Amino acid sequence: MPITALYAGLLAPIFVVLALRVIGLRRGAQVAVGGGGDKVLLRRMRVHANFAEYVPLALVLLVLAESLKTDPRILHALGICLIIGRISHAYGMSQSKETFAFRVSGMALTFATLIGAALGCLIGSIGRI
Repeated sequence: MPITALYAGLLAPIFVVLALRVIGLRRGAQVAVGGGGDKVLLRRMRVHANFAEYVPLALVLLVLAESLKTDPRILHALGICLIIGRISHAYGMSQSKETFAFRVSGMALTFATLIGAALGCLIGSIGRI
């Protein structure tokens, strides 16, 4: 599944950067578990967690759609939407004075990816069962 592998490979460094942002702030604030009452740390934790909550399902749906021979152009469009959506959401949510336009557009692109990939799975599986 080379198309999904491409987007998984592009998303992994974003996940690592978001994790390192949490780890760095945790060390500075000397907080081992949780947010320790630090609002910036809590925000960074949620940005990272949100990425971790949505990206795995999106990649699973993409790989399944790819295995069912969904048009590669559609898969690339969905992968690009996912990357832009996750970066946009992370940027918007990371701001102390939240930028809702980035956050909302990021979630819209993420949901579009989930729905598009799910449709690819449904369409690809019809006639095979």
